[in-house]
Amino acid sequence: MAVSSVKRPLGVMLTAVLSGAILTGPLCAQETYPSRPIDVIVTFGPGGGADLMGRKFAQFAEPILGVAMPVANISGASGNAGLTRLLTDAADGHSVATLIALSVSAWAAGIGNHNPDEFAFVGMMQSSPSMLFVNKDSPFKTYKDVEEYAKANPGKLRCATSGYGTMDDITLKYLGTKGISIKNVPFGKPAERYASAVGGHTDMIYEEPGDVAQFLKSGDLRPIIVFDEARHDAFKDVESSKELGLEINDLPNFRTIAVAASTPADRVATLAAATEKVLATPEWKEFCESTYTCTPAKSPEETKMIVKKFYETVRGYLEKFPTTAEEKASTKK
Repeated sequence: MAVSSVKRPLGVMLTAVLSGAILTGPLCAQETYPSRPIDVIVTFGPGGGADLMGRKFAQFAEPILGVAMPVANISGASGNAGLTRLLTDAADGHSVATLIALSVSAWAAGIGNHNPDEFAFVGMMQSSPSMLFVNKDSPFKTYKDVEEYAKANPGKLRCATSGYGTMDDITLKYLGTKGISIKNVPFGKPAERYASAVGGHTDMIYEEPGDVAQFLKSGDLRPIIVFDEARHDAFKDVESSKELGLEINDLPNFRTIAVAASTPADRVATLAAATEKVLATPEWKEFCESTYTCTPAKSPEETKMIVKKFYETVRGYLEKFPTTAEEKASTKK
């Protein structure tokens, strides 16, 4: 009797444990998402366009997703340090990162070992062509003035850029093939890059208009060429590269929000839906208009196609204008 009285409770307990395990498994798998704060990794330092976009995204997405979205800047190696951090975090949708054209260009140049297939893209947030800007006291009034001076004084002009193996670098190397020799002067920190051009320490800066909007509005910088098929709607008097006979019109500055490719599809869909709602808010529209970066909402699949096409385009350019080992080493610092 004693043995029997012990066995019955154990049997009941085992049944309860097993039943609990069966019930708990599906419940865990169906955990409400998001269930805790979503970390937003900004892959560049404070003060630049990626930083501003990432922080605005977090601000507007918080009430939509219903959780806190703390932002952390993890910069280095053209954004690859932050992207590596994203891929080492759990792929559960509770970490997202800014992933921009500059980083994709760096992959193609061999700076960083990532590729588009490692990521799922939850939203195309911004897109804008790049331009060359000079400061208000520059003697150059048009791109033709720059071209003529550069041809007569090879290598004397200095252009502030975001680094080697970037769209900036590719464009300057392309211009060099046309006899327009301009020295690449890379800056790791956006604020230093802007200050160099505004202060006259460099002769010009390669940048998208949104990142230097404050200097355009103050008159400290002015554009002299837009690298695009057509003139920019906000700068109708500035000639496009195509109309000037330059065949380098396909390197847009885009910014996306991404997660690891192994993130569950339903969580990517939740983030994508939130991103689309962010883009539709009056606050975001006001922000993107003020930074010349408005772009239509795109699905994760459409965004990935754009990123992959850009990656292949840059690889094609770099076959013609390769990045040297010395340039790669300086960019990885």
